[in-house]
Amino acid sequence: MIEWQFSGFDDLAVGELYAMLALRQQVFVLEQTCLYPDIDGLDPGAHHLLGWRTAGGQRELVATLRCLAPGAKYAEMSIGRVVTSAAMRGTGLGRELVARGLACADRLHPGHAIRIGAQAHLEGFYGGFGFATVSAPYDEDGIMHVDMVRPAAGPTA
Repeated sequence: MIEWQFSGFDDLAVGELYAMLALRQQVFVLEQTCLYPDIDGLDPGAHHLLGWRTAGGQRELVATLRCLAPGAKYAEMSIGRVVTSAAMRGTGLGRELVARGLACADRLHPGHAIRIGAQAHLEGFYGGFGFATVSAPYDEDGIMHVDMVRPAAGPTA
């Protein structure tokens, strides 16, 4: 079972922040062998969704993403730094993470489209959430990406 936490940067405890940055480093820098500035100055203005699993009495961060306000990175709001731990891949956690992240983003910034810079091989995955490709493929830090946009969600009842 996953415990979900959606927090502003300043509301994260030091240990939570450390776990988030460590998971992102493990996946984006070490697993994907991609040297890039993960700590890019955007985290302090973002909200972060963290998924925690407790096993054997230990609390472990197994999924995270960040939500950026409209204008922070793109004209639209954005989600990014979407990551699940290696141990949890193939369990559906990535889909749950994105679905929950989009719901949080829509509540935080209602009426806004969402733009992402997606790894090109995940184009179909994000398409399943209503994102459409709006750019040609481009190389970002040695990995092919595409920009994708999901229109603003309709009003909720």
